[in-house]
Amino acid sequence: MGKDVIIALDLDSRKKALDFLDGFSEEKPFVKIGMELYFAEGPAVVREIKARGHKIFLDLKLHDIPNTVKRSMARLSEMDVDMVNLHAAGTKAMMEAALEGLTRPDGTRPILIAVTQLTSISQERMERELLIEKPLDQVVMHYAQCAAQAGLDGVVCSPLEAGKVHDACGNSFLTVTPGVRFAEGPAGDQARVTTPARARELGSDYIVVGRPILQAADPASAYRRCVEEFVG
Repeated sequence: MGKDVIIALDLDSRKKALDFLDGFSEEKPFVKIGMELYFAEGPAVVREIKARGHKIFLDLKLHDIPNTVKRSMARLSEMDVDMVNLHAAGTKAMMEAALEGLTRPDGTRPILIAVTQLTSISQERMERELLIEKPLDQVVMHYAQCAAQAGLDGVVCSPLEAGKVHDACGNSFLTVTPGVRFAEGPAGDQARVTTPARARELGSDYIVVGRPILQAADPASAYRRCVEEFVG
């Protein structure tokens, strides 16, 4: 599976999302639809963007009891999205149930990945607020290994952790990495960030890029720059 850039459509309305995508005349970028847009517009906007020819990462980060997640994943699978996620902290039982619910009768399913630790979480916050005192890298690797053992396809992690995830779980285990900025850009609220080129060197399979593209004067050019730096 080749590397790809996923644009985070962190927008609050169907109109804003479609207007943004209308600016891409030469390509149909892979896009991430997260909670903000999904909760504003519901499944209809997912189906509409998919019908326009875009691959979709539906980023809802499910985390609940196994049966609830299983049944919810079955509904998400019906929307013909390409990638979905959940929180690895929900345990292997929840992840296994999610995989079962996501798999369609014909055996096909979207890519299923697990969130390890959010890129906004630092070691200090993890210890003080979550009472997890192990080193952050060790926690991420443990969550990734649990996800692999549950049969998932990969994890969401920091680009700084991508190579270590591959070492722990194999090169075919996908790393989907937010926290990517251009070298001259601000980090925003991300604590663990790097550039597209550096993410490629570190082993990221997909990078998720939001504000550096969404807020660019020319989003299509910023997207192409990301692709050039990350994919080559």
